[in-house]
Amino acid sequence: MNIEISEVANLPSRFGQFNVKAFKEGEKEHLVIYAKNLEKEPVVRIHSECLTGDAIGSLKCDCRDQLEYALKLINEQAGMVIYLRQEGRNIGLLNKINAYALQDKGLNTIEANHQLGFASDERTYEIVNFILDYFNIKRIKLLTNNPTKISSLEDVEIIERIPIIMKANKHNSAYLATKRDEMGHLI
Repeated sequence: MNIEISEVANLPSRFGQFNVKAFKEGEKEHLVIYAKNLEKEPVVRIHSECLTGDAIGSLKCDCRDQLEYALKLINEQAGMVIYLRQEGRNIGLLNKINAYALQDKGLNTIEANHQLGFASDERTYEIVNFILDYFNIKRIKLLTNNPTKISSLEDVEIIERIPIIMKANKHNSAYLATKRDEMGHLI
């Protein structure tokens, strides 16, 4: 794995005072946001990019709520958010918007991905193992509902899984039910 790694920079934010470091994997540049006093066994959130949710506040998902919750928690508990550039479950922004259009016509999130020729979830997590090893982190408290994230961590012990359950709304309740019922999310 050929990874370029940035220097450490300060990131003051409305959620706390963090350090940031970027990891470039091919064309993708991932960001690690972490507490200045990072714990030896930190709370870790693996968060995949969601431009519509994270930046614009889309109500079709719970991504922004999860990200904001995670940033507050890592500030309080000296943890880390690994922000992966895997937009739309790694199908890209253009295809994600096309999937949204199919969802507007009645397909669920999985059916829309399949209609576009993709798997239910195209994301991978090898870079997470690399990042945790880089920081010499061997034990974590993983903030997730996604069983694939749990099973993808090879060289780290998950000492606790912390659920990250956000309140549903009329725009995302079917989406969250699909994640729970068809993708096995622990919601």
